[in-house]
Amino acid sequence: MHSSKINTRLMGSEFELIAVGENEEVLRERLNEGITEIRRIETLLTEFSDDSQTAQLNQHAGIAPVQVATEVYQLIQRCIKLSRLTQGAFDISAGALKRLYNFKQQNFRMPDSATLAATLQQTGYRHIALLENNYVYLQQKRMHIGFGAIGKGYAADRVKVLWKAKGAGSGVINASGDLTAWGTQPDGTPWKIGIAHPDDISQILLWLPVENASVATSGNYEQYFEWKGIRYSHNIDPRKGLPVPYIKSVTVISSSAELSDALATAVTVMGKEVGLDLINQLPDVHCIIIDEKNQIFQSEKIHIHAKA
Repeated sequence: MHSSKINTRLMGSEFELIAVGENEEVLRERLNEGITEIRRIETLLTEFSDDSQTAQLNQHAGIAPVQVATEVYQLIQRCIKLSRLTQGAFDISAGALKRLYNFKQQNFRMPDSATLAATLQQTGYRHIALLENNYVYLQQKRMHIGFGAIGKGYAADRVKVLWKAKGAGSGVINASGDLTAWGTQPDGTPWKIGIAHPDDISQILLWLPVENASVATSGNYEQYFEWKGIRYSHNIDPRKGLPVPYIKSVTVISSSAELSDALATAVTVMGKEVGLDLINQLPDVHCIIIDEKNQIFQSEKIHIHAKA
């Protein structure tokens, strides 16, 4: 057995695809099919093209329903279920709130209360109406949905399904640390993922074995700002419209990259106690949290492979 890999930038992230097998020509074909599938999904979901289905929904917010592809309709359906599960901590309609903040800005200012209140009126998964024949209606004017907290996970899952249908016994789809892996490395050992130290991402804090599982990390070590001595992440609490303080990173492990991706964001918003309580109630879902003091908290049934 040997492996072949390809690195490319898609969906605003660095993707690494690793295919494992005997035949090099088959592996190259598999990698190309994976890239084609991710590009197809990006074309559907991107917010940066007027032609995408996401853009069409946003352009018609508060005006008229839009008919979308079945897979987009079903993805939105699952997003709404995740919003209910997380009591609104995960919400694809938080886009209007995110536009209020610039996390790379030096002289940062919080939005005033009137602006925040007005923007919250344009936010909320309850305003997403799923109608017959794959029609979706964003019921508030200036609503803005986006799949940044779930799209890469969805794409990774779709490539995995595609590859496994063609007989791939092992593989990895990695979108800047949000990844799905199954089977083993060419030498028969499990795939491993390193969780970076939040203060120095070149240092690995923990190693986790990944056996037929998906891992996603949400962290504030790359995009954050400090306001009155408190560090805030780039994640927005959709219920309050405010950036999330105190947690440096959340890693979620589950059977689905889509689920791990969404729950990592949700737990960051929910906080340690509420977030871990949710994870402990979900079957085959695990979590590691690093707080503002670099303390590590973990869900009940996780097995950390080794500390670096």
